[in-house]
Amino acid sequence: MTRLPDTLGALRRSPWADPARPRTVKDEIRANLIARLKAGGPLFRGVLGYEDTVMPQIVNALLSKHNFILLGLRGQAKTRLLRAIGTLLDEQMPVVAGSEVNDSPFAPISKYARQLIAEHGDDTPIAWVSREERYVEKLATPDVTVADIIGDVDPIRAARGGHLLSDELTIHYGMLPRANRGIFALNELPDLAGKVQVGLFNIMQEGDVQIKGYPVRLALDVLLCFTANPEDYTARGKIITPLKDRIGSEIVTHYPTSVELGVQITQQEAWTSRDAVPLRIPDLVREVVERVAFEARDDKRIDKRSGVSQRMPITVLENVVSSAEQRALVRGEAECVPRIADVYAALPAITGKMELEYEGELVGGTAIAYELIRRACHETLEARAGELDAEEVVMWFDGGGALQVSDDAATPLVRQGFDAVPGLVDTVVALGLAPKQDAALVSVACELVLEALVARRKISRSDAGRYGKAERERRRPNQEFFG
Repeated sequence: MTRLPDTLGALRRSPWADPARPRTVKDEIRANLIARLKAGGPLFRGVLGYEDTVMPQIVNALLSKHNFILLGLRGQAKTRLLRAIGTLLDEQMPVVAGSEVNDSPFAPISKYARQLIAEHGDDTPIAWVSREERYVEKLATPDVTVADIIGDVDPIRAARGGHLLSDELTIHYGMLPRANRGIFALNELPDLAGKVQVGLFNIMQEGDVQIKGYPVRLALDVLLCFTANPEDYTARGKIITPLKDRIGSEIVTHYPTSVELGVQITQQEAWTSRDAVPLRIPDLVREVVERVAFEARDDKRIDKRSGVSQRMPITVLENVVSSAEQRALVRGEAECVPRIADVYAALPAITGKMELEYEGELVGGTAIAYELIRRACHETLEARAGELDAEEVVMWFDGGGALQVSDDAATPLVRQGFDAVPGLVDTVVALGLAPKQDAALVSVACELVLEALVARRKISRSDAGRYGKAERERRRPNQEFFG
């Protein structure tokens, strides 16, 4: 490994002194982005579903050297996108050693660095900053102050150094100046107090900072990236218009556009590498879990302004696997295969990700979650098998038949119960949902069919997992207004 220069003189004799090398951070990102585009392949690893929508807009913003904002609901990989942009920075960057604001040895902006270079000349010590250290991230909250973001006067530093309070050397810099020559990402921008937004506006427009009434000019070199909820980022929201006007590009993110894409994202993000028992997750279960989120996003009783995070199917799948893992360990099964009953066991991961409208509060989060699971099963079956002819199964339940399927029942016992329902196993095999000799997959497919019949109100299911004949509902007065 080549040793990096550790003094200003050595740095001036190195390739880093090339006239083309000292460049702004936006020029640096642009140059590295151009090289990555020419090389081909994925721009940002680990970000799926934005290749034809969001990615081209981000590329345009970076090529244009814009500060930009990502507008989207929660769980749309906004923060991950911002962190991925940090990979476009150079691997190492030289700074004046001891500088709080990553001063360039060739063009220092702080009084500390200028004095150090004037005193030591070519013997000025040089430090190196990695690309990870050049990415600074902050979550905006109403209690964030100007001191947090920009800086404040430090009276103790002034007393120890014998400086006037107006001296630049008395300033304790905030997060934004410390991100100089790097990327500063601010999540949920509209949550910042107006005074702090004005401070950001001053830096973006004039490059000056006012701290405790003392004007300090800082020619900061930084790429500013923001995120926000579209509802807040409006004229009637909580963003000041001059700051909004200075942001070069507004890029709108979105949830996965297809169930297949959502399954890929969930498969990538969910922790399913368990080592207690060999694990096999059926595709049917993955699809049902993903469709729960899709159904929730379309449900009028769930707040659209808040959204349903992509973290929902991720955490649900993790809970589903854990439920199956627990059953396999307790029952001594050789293989862990999640079933539809395990999706019901993951109810806490569903209800915690929904913000309900008034109508939803009347029904309750748990009842809505049960309904979402059944609708997800119905949509999964319809997508894979089309119209279902299960008249024989429905007639058996109408005739007084009942079946108990709990999430802790062993697979052989569950399969035995499904065999007792006339035509059920034959139906799932005929539809190609599972091979007859695979007891675990047959059990999953049988549950899927029964849940779809529950969604169609052909049969009923209790909260304890008991299937029986359909219950005739008594309509309440004005029920159509409440669903």
